Formats: sequence, C-alpha cells, structure tokens
Amino acid sequence: MKILVTGGAGFIGSNLCEYLLQGGHIVRCLDNFTTGKPENIFPLLEKYPETFQLQVGDIRNLVDCQKAVEGMEYVLHEAALGSVPRSIKDPITTNEVNIGGFLNMIVASRDAGIRRFVFAASSSTYGDSQTLPKVEDVIGKPLSPYAITKYVDELYADVFARTYGFEYIGLRYFNVFGRRQDPFGAYAAVIPLFVKKFMAHEVPNINGDGEYSRDFTYIDNVIQMNQLALTTTNPDAVNQIYNTAFGERTTLNQLVAYLKEYLSEFDPEIAKIEPTHGPNRAGDIPHSLACVDKAKNLLGYNPQFSMKQGLKEAVKWYWENL
Repeated sequence: MKILVTGGAGFIGSNLCEYLLQGGHIVRCLDNFTTGKPENIFPLLEKYPETFQLQVGDIRNLVDCQKAVEGMEYVLHEAALGSVPRSIKDPITTNEVNIGGFLNMIVASRDAGIRRFVFAASSSTYGDSQTLPKVEDVIGKPLSPYAITKYVDELYADVFARTYGFEYIGLRYFNVFGRRQDPFGAYAAVIPLFVKKFMAHEVPNINGDGEYSRDFTYIDNVIQMNQLALTTTNPDAVNQIYNTAFGERTTLNQLVAYLKEYLSEFDPEIAKIEPTHGPNRAGDIPHSLACVDKAKNLLGYNPQFSMKQGLKEAVKWYWENL
C-alpha cells in the first residue's frame, strides 16, 4: 500500500511509519516539526531509502496537503496540536491546525481519490458526559478548545462521507503512551513527564487528589487499530468512529505507584520519592474509561498490552534512551 502519514515525525506517527515500513509498504511522512522530532524518522529514512519519503510541510497550507497526497492510496492523519492546556492558552492556533488543517487534508484527499482516510480523533470528545464506560454514540459537551476541534473533525468526516462518498474511519485515542513520547516541553504528557522527574530524582506534582482516572493505552494497541482501520473489508466497519484503548482505568495515584515500582528496579532510590499535589487542571475530564466492544465486533480489535504491560515496556525504553 502507498500510505501518507501526516504528523509522521511525532510520537504516534513515527511509530506508525516504522510499523508500515517493516510491513513492506510505501510510506510518505508529512510534518512541519512543530512537535515532531527529526530524530524520530531520520533513522527510518536511512534504513528504508526506497520506500520512505519525507515531505516537510504544514497541513495549514492546502498546497502542501495536495502535494502530500499525490500518488498515495491511503492517509493516516495524525498531525494535530495536542494538549488541553495548550488549547486553553492558545485556542486560535489549535483551531487553525486541528480544524483548518484537517479540512485541508480531507479536501486534498477527496480530490486525489484517496481510498480511505483514517484519522486520530480523541477521547476528549466525551466532554462532561458522566457515562462510564465511554460508548461511541454517547458524548457530552466539550470541556476545552482542543475537545471542540477534535469533535468538529468527526463531523466533517461524516459530512464528507454523506456528501462525496468519502471513506473514513476515526479513532478516538485514549491517553496513548509508549516509546518516543516526548518527556520534555511545556505540554509533556503525564507518563513521560513523571518518568523524567523520577529518573532525575525530582518530585512530580499530581493535579488534584490523584483519584482522577484514565484509560492509558499503550502505543502497540494504537498501531493495531490503525492497521485494522486501513485494511478492513467489512462494509459495516467504515465511516465509523471507534474508541482506541485497552478498556481499563487507572488513577493517577496508581500510575505513580506503578512507575515507582518499575523504575526502582533500575534505581532503588526512586521508590523513596513521594509526589506533591496541586489543584485540578482546567478542562480535564475526571474519569475516562473506554468500551472497546464496537472495535472488537466490527474490526476484530484484540489489544495485546494492558496498561501495566505497556508501562513496563515504556519504562525500559525511557531508561535506555533518556
């Protein structure tokens, strides 16, 4: 297959590029390196010179999007500005990238005759819904500008399917973590941020009392979902939104306990570090737990990594690479 991965130099995108290249596919990466890292993909460019291409470009530029889809058959659209706090601080740029950029990509894909457009949606779409576990067709009001942008993307995809016969699958990612997730920067996700703190013998700070919970999802489960979304031949499976998660929730306090346990195998001093607690963060959903029955039934999804299994793999990777 000939596959464009937007945001291919990012955490999730680069893992997808690597997986697809290992499978013998032709892959093109589109990235502007705002949050993506050259070191995530340069080794792949060296290893797969015949089948891997890099296009430096911005999804906010329609011409860049048109150039990126040229000659491609499928799109994995991972490019976005993540982070709820970033969107609260700068809603305009988040909107430009996540909605304007998405619209550019979906228009370019439609015009280029892309067979299927698979995109990164978000569990933030569930907003203030109290329902647990989260089921795809029951959502609440968004709690952040970021959540609004990711929901609008779902609406655009649905309208394009109805209006133009466009084929899409949206994957609502739940707190993805794993190798290559950046622990540095102002908007680092909680797992790499806490790993970095513990490894430096610094005290991590938990937002709130630590009883907020998340369905932390290891990167290899996300790769499996993207692969299934690309290749499914089930007509009922396309033009759908799916939760992409393991289906198990972990509180932040539990997360810290696991991190201390796994990291102290490398450095026993880490077991002595106790986190501090601060106020809850604006825009945060208190609890997040996915029902993955729809993905199992329509796509044959079978996640291989529980949160604890994935966390052991991630901790090992950070210990060897940070």
